[in-house]
Amino acid sequence: MFNEILKKYSRAGVVVKFIYVNVAVYIFAVLIGVFSVLFNAGGVADGVAGFFELPSSLHALLRQLWSLLTYMFLHKDFMHILWNMLALFFFGRIFLNFYSVRHFVGMYLLGGIFGGLAFVSAYNLFPYFAPFVASSHLVGASAAVLAITVASAVRSPGYRVNLLLVGSVKLSTFAIITVAISVFMLSGSNAGGNFAHLGGAFSGWLMAYMLGKGVDLTVIVNRPLDWLSTLFGKPRQAKKKKPKFTYSAGGRRADYEYNANKKRAEADIDRILEKIKSGGYASLSEDEKKRLFDASSK
Repeated sequence: MFNEILKKYSRAGVVVKFIYVNVAVYIFAVLIGVFSVLFNAGGVADGVAGFFELPSSLHALLRQLWSLLTYMFLHKDFMHILWNMLALFFFGRIFLNFYSVRHFVGMYLLGGIFGGLAFVSAYNLFPYFAPFVASSHLVGASAAVLAITVASAVRSPGYRVNLLLVGSVKLSTFAIITVAISVFMLSGSNAGGNFAHLGGAFSGWLMAYMLGKGVDLTVIVNRPLDWLSTLFGKPRQAKKKKPKFTYSAGGRRADYEYNANKKRAEADIDRILEKIKSGGYASLSEDEKKRLFDASSK
């Protein structure tokens, strides 16, 4: 069974892979909790959770900086992970209509980091949180998911999503309402979590805005990941030197035809993206969806 899970993981898309990781961490935490109860070792479960959780105390954070990354893969209970993973699956697939796999990885991690920093900043800046700084922690992928949602909404505000009991709404409208709810609940029982939501939402907007200006903020996390992959993963193949060609008249003509076909293909994709902006993804024909998928896979 374990081998089957590994096979499915290796064949899955990036969104499902992130869901697998979140679920695996959740199951691990649950099993630790079960065994700690059976053996009257409750401190073990608390210690494991404390290793992954993001502390609100600035001093505690400086002693475990890794928690800025680990907290976004840990969830407190079944309903918490269920709703976050459903949202990640739904909005992650939408995100990949407009961005690359590398952007998804970078956006998830960057959104979680921004959310975590917003959480810690709020607890250390506002007097309201002073009595709770020493005992409060943050877990969950909500900030990362909201970052992905907002980045998608900025890229294609007219994209329409079908919501249960609500119907079809613009993605931009959904994102604005979600952010507004977090703002209204900043003084509620989950105020710290809502500050994290706003941090994630800001990172999604910032990433999409800067990418439109030609600056890819996801390299902040993708470059360190690339470096780590060279240490622990398969070494990247050296780039092959481009062969030199001599061109005949026929060769130049073939190049002109290739460039013309490439420009026509790019213009066709631009037209499809404009159609998504105006009428949403559902307005595309099956042929247009296939062409968009083929282009995004290259």
